[in-house]
Amino acid sequence: MKKILLLAATSLALCTSCTDKKEKASANPIMQEYDTPFQIPPFEKITVNDMREAFMKGIDAQKAEIQAIIDNKEEPNFENTIVALDMSGKLLEKAEYVFDPLSNSDSNEDLQKLETEVTPLLSALNDKIYQNQNLFSKVKKVYDNQASMNLDEEQTRVLELIYKQFVRGGANLSSTDRDKLSQLNNEISMLQVKFEQNLLHETNQTFVTVDKAEELDGLPESNIQAAAKMASENGQEGKWMFNMQRQSCNPVLQYCKNRELRKKVYEAYYNRGNQDNEYNNKEISKRLIELRLEKAKLMGYPNYAAFSLDNKMAKTPENVYKLLDQIWEPAVKKAKQELNDIRAEIKKEGQNFEPEAWDFRYYQDKAKIAKYSVDENEVKNYLEINNVREGIFYVANHLYGLTFKDRTKDFPSFNNTVKSFEVDDKDGTPLAIFYADYMPRAGKRAGAWCTSFRGQSYNEKGERVIPLVENVCSMTLPSGDKPALQTIDNITTMFHEFGHALHSFMRNVHYNTVGHVERDFVEMPSQFNEHWALEPEVLNVYAKHYQTGEIIPKELVDKIVAGSKYGQGFATVEYLAASLVDMDMHVLTEVPAHFDVMKFEEEKLKERGIPHQILPRYRVTNFSHTMGGGYTAGYYSYIWAEVYEADAFQAYKEVNNIFDTSIANRMRKCILEKGGIKDGMSLYRDFRGHDPKIDGLLENRGLK
Repeated sequence: MKKILLLAATSLALCTSCTDKKEKASANPIMQEYDTPFQIPPFEKITVNDMREAFMKGIDAQKAEIQAIIDNKEEPNFENTIVALDMSGKLLEKAEYVFDPLSNSDSNEDLQKLETEVTPLLSALNDKIYQNQNLFSKVKKVYDNQASMNLDEEQTRVLELIYKQFVRGGANLSSTDRDKLSQLNNEISMLQVKFEQNLLHETNQTFVTVDKAEELDGLPESNIQAAAKMASENGQEGKWMFNMQRQSCNPVLQYCKNRELRKKVYEAYYNRGNQDNEYNNKEISKRLIELRLEKAKLMGYPNYAAFSLDNKMAKTPENVYKLLDQIWEPAVKKAKQELNDIRAEIKKEGQNFEPEAWDFRYYQDKAKIAKYSVDENEVKNYLEINNVREGIFYVANHLYGLTFKDRTKDFPSFNNTVKSFEVDDKDGTPLAIFYADYMPRAGKRAGAWCTSFRGQSYNEKGERVIPLVENVCSMTLPSGDKPALQTIDNITTMFHEFGHALHSFMRNVHYNTVGHVERDFVEMPSQFNEHWALEPEVLNVYAKHYQTGEIIPKELVDKIVAGSKYGQGFATVEYLAASLVDMDMHVLTEVPAHFDVMKFEEEKLKERGIPHQILPRYRVTNFSHTMGGGYTAGYYSYIWAEVYEADAFQAYKEVNNIFDTSIANRMRKCILEKGGIKDGMSLYRDFRGHDPKIDGLLENRGLK
């Protein structure tokens, strides 16, 4: 469930006083102080009913806190209005911090029912706060008189952001329009939940089944064994099954000689949510586009993208298109070159057919081997998941002085495949708790992300309360006598998500409202951290053969580095295609009565000259980023942030030292610790001393 409340998280625990020990022992764990190391949620003791009770009481508590601010007879000032508002909702946030990560990574029917139940209540509460005229009048009074209040930089930013939240929440609308906005917000939030729940089912419960072993020719043995296990678990003993999690279906597309099987898997993956069944997301997507446009117009904007981008770095749709269009042409050109390589590989096999979308990954892998002699099946033997994680820790230690203690055995956890670590700062003090949740399971949605069970904050004594941070991925499982061996894409994902984790570890702000940066800057630290994944100096630390312990040979490292940019034409075009469709849907100023989202997607990409062998990375009906609400009119954010992170990494290249601690300290001080105390551009200028240039991005992707 995406957070409805815009207040950033607090780590202050709400303790329910209980004099009777027996009564306290039987109380809802969320309603009292956690009696665990670092006050980690005692997952094994928390039930869905506990979450429900905490949500309901948390909503009531925040309503009372808001009313207390309104009823305060003192002259509105920063402390009694802005700080009080910023600090409200602790119990509710505590409930969300337990529920949100579990509903995305370990979901079940009961959690989904609770999500459906509480989403409209949270939407209504959000509207009740940000459309409250009496509360807004107090906030506005503080905002208008801030010059006389001697606020520091962080406080000034808090005030600015809260004031804007009220304006964007409808505080300036008429009573009738505020009611209309509440109706729209409620319907949008419920449809987003339905979209996500449909997609979860379509991803984990859509299968392609194979009856004969010979149909799997070319597929690595570890993937064959995983498919046999999936079939056995689903009552299909003696067969092989693939679901639509990437670690299950992507190897088929990359390695399987059976072209018909590749086609079946490809079409099943890309048509998630676009089947004639009860999980069809086509009409939900159309309705979301209509409702978002209606909301934007109600708020005085011509389209939803204009409304969404108003508080992002990009500011306007025109600025987004300007960036995407600069990259589109060289990316398509590169993809067409790669397509010619694919045609050459087809001819080598004595075949004479025009490649289709389900041929791209298979023949591109062959072309990469032919050009650079990089065989991912050979490389995987050096990429055991625990070693990769230790390599990630090694980089964090050498850059920032962090150390990691495995606390899996004595920290509470919600799943036995999850590992937990105490993260200590360079002076030895605890900085954060880190949960590594890397293994796929039925209740986990597709993709990879970083989340928290508690955000960083300061308590009433002025002490920093450390965050509880989780990386969630679905990596390749162990198979037979082989451990969990990963692809280059997978290890890059691990480094990426840990970049988000570093951002969360180091955040050091005093107010919840400035706990987050703009959506199109949030990917900067994560993509920045990817750069270390394939650096030879780092590979030599973690890339060890799973059987012999041999460090990856230099010749193989050289091949990996040389071939690392190959395939970027395809990868960039499929990403840009999704980003452009996201924007195109949300710059509409009218939605036709019989609007077909899939036909719209097809027509828009055809107009831009996309090779027919490439579909968007996500099609509309499985495009969780935009239809689920997290990156609506915002999927461009990854490449927007890449402009910044690519330029930032040049700072290390300029001094020829990827572990220069003075640069790392500047990154930490200027960006990682600051949260949203400044806008993203200001944070970046503080770090780099100048605006970013696009050249680094084009070079990174081999497009220049």
